[in-house]
Amino acid sequence: MRRVTLLTIDAIINLLLGVMLIVFSDGLVELLGVPPAAHGFYANILGGVLFGIGIALLMERRNQTGTGMGLGLGGAIAINLCGGLVLGGWLVFGDLSLPLRGLIFLWFLVVLLVGISVVELVTGFQGNRPDI
Repeated sequence: MRRVTLLTIDAIINLLLGVMLIVFSDGLVELLGVPPAAHGFYANILGGVLFGIGIALLMERRNQTGTGMGLGLGGAIAINLCGGLVLGGWLVFGDLSLPLRGLIFLWFLVVLLVGISVVELVTGFQGNRPDI
């Protein structure tokens, strides 16, 4: 198979799995027949990361030279932003009932993931050859 085809298939798989885990619900668990979880928190975070990987694979697919051996800066940005934004969504809209130290830790992760993505974006554009 061609590189572009494989990257496309891999991206679609990751995007679909990511969406399924982001919208993780008891109904989906029952429909799929998988073991239930007490809380969808971790499934949603994993879904955000998988969705980011899917985006990164689509970005790598656009690399026509075939020299890319990884997802590069653009991939790192996509993965970090998707994971961080889904986590942030949980913190804003989810009823997590966490102790203060848990909230501080998780918000720290959101700021860290989104912050490093912003730094990577700025750095990529300053180099006149953005890898995104």
